Amino acid sequence: MKFKFAHNNINVLDLDKSIRFYEEALGLTVTSRKEPEDGSFIIVYLGDKETSHLLELTWLSDWDHPYDLGDNEFHLAFVTDDYDAAYKKHKEMGCICYENPAMGIYFINDPDGYWLEIIPAK
Repeated sequence: MKFKFAHNNINVLDLDKSIRFYEEALGLTVTSRKEPEDGSFIIVYLGDKETSHLLELTWLSDWDHPYDLGDNEFHLAFVTDDYDAAYKKHKEMGCICYENPAMGIYFINDPDGYWLEIIPAK
């Protein structure tokens, strides 16, 4: 029996703002969208054009306040082929929330406060 990753899901408060952030900050693009007729939720899948792994953004129509991320120990990690350019872009965007120069990594946060780790390609 084998398993492989399909996607990770995060819930977002402002779907359009989140999509714009992931497009600008990480170059992700919308691969598909699901909307039921009753309008109770919208699911948008984002891909990186490199792997089959997807990020699922879920917006719920009856949710009107920020999500409680607890201690925010959960994060997604992204490898970049141009760490310096990525760092410069994220610095300009004002979304770097934590830097660890000793490990050679940093984190950005999305509009809902989720942390995203940026790792240089080896």
